[in-house]
Parts: sequence; structure tokens; C-alpha cells
Amino acid sequence: MKQAASRDAAVVTPWYPTRELPFRGSFVYDMVAATAPGVDNLTVYHGDAWVTAMDPQTTRAIEAAGAKLLSRAAHRVPTVGGAELVHYPVTMPRGQLYGAQARNHERHLRSLLGGKPIDAPVVHAHVGLPSGWAALHNARPDARVFVTEHASFLETVLEDPDSAQMYDELIERVTGFLVVGQPLTDVIGNKFPHHVDKLIQIPNPITFDYPRPEPVKDLRRWLYLGGILQRKGVNLLVEAFARCHAEDPTLRLTLAGDGDQRLPLLKRIEELGLSDVVDMLGPIPHDQALEVMRNHDLLVHASRYETFGMTIVEGIAAGMPVLVTRCGGPEETLAGIEDAAGQFIDVEENPESIIEGFRRLRARFLDGDLDLERAQAKLAAAYSFESVAQAHYRLWFPDSP
Repeated sequence: MKQAASRDAAVVTPWYPTRELPFRGSFVYDMVAATAPGVDNLTVYHGDAWVTAMDPQTTRAIEAAGAKLLSRAAHRVPTVGGAELVHYPVTMPRGQLYGAQARNHERHLRSLLGGKPIDAPVVHAHVGLPSGWAALHNARPDARVFVTEHASFLETVLEDPDSAQMYDELIERVTGFLVVGQPLTDVIGNKFPHHVDKLIQIPNPITFDYPRPEPVKDLRRWLYLGGILQRKGVNLLVEAFARCHAEDPTLRLTLAGDGDQRLPLLKRIEELGLSDVVDMLGPIPHDQALEVMRNHDLLVHASRYETFGMTIVEGIAAGMPVLVTRCGGPEETLAGIEDAAGQFIDVEENPESIIEGFRRLRARFLDGDLDLERAQAKLAAAYSFESVAQAHYRLWFPDSP
């Protein structure tokens, strides 16, 4: 077993980019990319949920068989920043509540490890349930265990009494509990006021290292990047784009991502006669997403609720103005640079706010009323890989120089 003084760390996560879902968990990927170069060894344990519709007896039989094979079948592969990745399946009955999911992840990780603890003095998990719980119960007795919470659905998690009790215990027992922004701090603080002093805000890291080929000249090429979901407001975005395109036929829209609204949205795009000017890329790898950003003029984000809004900061880092709803996280991340970075709009259940917001933003942009360089500099100071990595190192290795 390694000595506690080593700078080894492990990351436990329910999300990480895969070949099938290359965009899922990109924020975890970036956190690994930011922190791995500053540690001796970093191992990522990715418990990938395999949801099944089988009856409980069959599910238990499959899990028992898998427990015998996991430790022998799983293998390490290189991932970003010199870290290593161990990817393993977590069988999960459809409709299982969050507390039960966390116990499922705990058991599968233990099977993967052959009953031994994670051999690292620092274990950092992403989201409290399931991975924080799994990490806490599979860490060494002397390990420092941290959790970063960035689940936009946390309020739903905590509606289940069993899950809420587990979450309460988790915050109590871990070394440090991190949140990515004020909206989630408020959710946790309101539910567990006795833990509010333990909450630490550290954001997701953002890369600022890839300048675009040339500055944006006009806001003609719109981009949406994220889940194709109702709560992301993508349907309203398409309706707004249709109206704006009718005013200016040079406009183009790219939608990158996947979700349950993909097929209905494709049908609606066809009904609106926009198939030739709207591209739906589907889910794309994170590196490709960064490249796509640098080839568009405007990021449009019409989400109903965001805990942080990582894509918005990435868009500004890529040299794009942003048109974004006041949906929680973005108000915090863009505080003080709202007018320099783009245009805020209200969350409304109609396309009018997006349309009017675009008209205002385009006029301001063409008048030279934005200052993207100032916005980038302020964001880089808080959200760059180096800034976020150093914040983690101070927590992970407090005795290091």
C-alpha cells in the first residue's frame, strides 16, 4: 500500500466520455485533464449505468455473475493528462431510486476492486449519489474523500427520504464537499442547514488555450451545444431561429447533442422548411465540440435551469458572444461581464425573448458594444485549468509545499 504522503489520487464518476456517448461527462474529463499533471498517479473509476428492464431475480443473478468477473475483466487504459481509466458496468433496474442506485454503484465498485479499498490517499467523486457514496465506502480508512456536486437534478434526488438520509450522512463523513456554484449551494444549504459551513465552491475547469482562427464579424452562425431536452429550451430556440431566419436568410443554426427531443425536433425543423440551414450533429467528442465552437459566431443557450453553465463559459473562451437565459448558474459565472460577453434574456415559455434578445445583441455587437477580451480574462482567472487545479491541490494535499 502506498504511503499517505504520496500525491496519488483517484476519481470516481458515473459519467465519462465513451465511444457511444462521447459528450457525456466532458466536465469530468476536463477536471481530470486539469488535475492529472500535478499528481503522481491518477486513476479514474467510471461506473457506467447499464439500465435493464429485467425482473429483480434475473438482475440479481446477472449482478452475482458479474461480481465474479469484474475484477478480472476490467483493465486500465490511458486517458487525458497521463491518467488511467477503468471503465466498468453497473447493472441497474429501470426506475431504481437514487439511494438504491448509490448502493448499486458501491457494490459494483467493490467487486471491481476485489473487495480491497481504492489504493490512493485522495479519492474525489463526482455527484454525491451515486459516486460519492460509492467512493466513501470503498476508500482506504486513511483516505481524504471529496465530492463535487454539479447535478442539475439534485432537488429530485433529495425528494426521496432514503436518498436524503444517505446524502446527509455523506456530507457529514467526507473530508470536503464541493459545489460548482451558488444555485446548488442554496439547494444543499436549504435541505441540510447544519452542513452549510462544510460546503466549498470550486467551479468546473474551462480551457482557454485554443484561440479561434479569426474574430467573429457578424452573428450569422448560431450554435447550441448540450442535451436535446425540453428543459434546455431547444424547441423554443428552433422556433426563434425560424423567425430570425425569415428576417435574415443568411443565418445558420447548428445543434450538437442528443436527447429525447431529437426526433420531434427533426420533424419540426422539416415542417418549418429549415432542413437546409439547420444541422443536427448528434453527440460529439469534447475536442470536436471545442473545434465546432471556434467555427461559429454565437452561442445560444435557452435553458430553463442550470447549476453552472459550463458551455457558456466555453463559448466565451472560444471567442463567441453568448445569448443566454437567466437560469441560475450563468448569472453567477457572468457577474460583472454580462454586457461585455453578450446578452441575458428572461426564461419564458415562448420564443419572443430569444428573438428580441438576438436583435438587441446583434445590434450591440455590430456597434462594437461588447468586450470579449475583457470577459475572457475575467473568466480565465476563475475557471482556467490552472486555477481550478490549484484549488483542488490545496484541498487534496494540504501538507504539500
